[in-house]
Amino acid sequence: MVRPIIAIAAVLAVVPAMVSWSQDKPASEQVKLPELTVKACDDFQLTGSGQATAWNKSDWVALNKRPNSKHDYETRFKMLYSKTGVYVLFDGADAQLTSTKREDFLDLWTEDVYECFFWTDERHPVYFEYEISPLGYELPILIPNIDGRFLGWRPWSIGEPGAERKTRKATAARGGDLKSLAKVSGWSAEVFIPYDMLKPLANVPPKPGTIWRANFYRMDYDGQQQGSWDWARVGPSFHEYKSFGRLVFE
Repeated sequence: MVRPIIAIAAVLAVVPAMVSWSQDKPASEQVKLPELTVKACDDFQLTGSGQATAWNKSDWVALNKRPNSKHDYETRFKMLYSKTGVYVLFDGADAQLTSTKREDFLDLWTEDVYECFFWTDERHPVYFEYEISPLGYELPILIPNIDGRFLGWRPWSIGEPGAERKTRKATAARGGDLKSLAKVSGWSAEVFIPYDMLKPLANVPPKPGTIWRANFYRMDYDGQQQGSWDWARVGPSFHEYKSFGRLVFE
């Protein structure tokens, strides 16, 4: 799977709605794109397992097992948006937390991870990618993608105390301890991404009626075998942004 190179030192109850057609291929090859209606909420605290009552506004949305995936774990997500940022809740079955990296901005996709991509404005081939590991380490980057050539650019001030660009996040395990290589029955991740982190992108913050393109993924490596999931179906690369689904903010 093609992944970005990280350079320089450096969301919302969803309800399945309609589907739309991809306009990036000839009519004979067009496929249906998933579409979600994203509900508004007030800001709330994160627990890692989605205990806030705000999540009751949304239904779970399933991720699809990708071709050649070695695992059949159920994987799903929810989303919400507030006046200050977007919320994403991931949940999936699992047998072991294949997670050993203990620092942000590492190659987290080489171990267990949940991911979301937001392409906020179709006029520009630039989108935001976010990854979170079971241990709570994260990889937030901007991706310019020009004719299939893409590069991840890292924000430089999100870790400073009180930084407006800083995310809020929490993870939780079921059936075992939340620690590296623990045996479990599943794990979840809850993330708040502030609009200040997305400021370089156009069409932010969203308003009622705003449309973003987006995709949601999971990677898992139990038994040294790779499993992967997506929401909008893409090919070998997670960066096929023209195949992303649609978020419609309510």
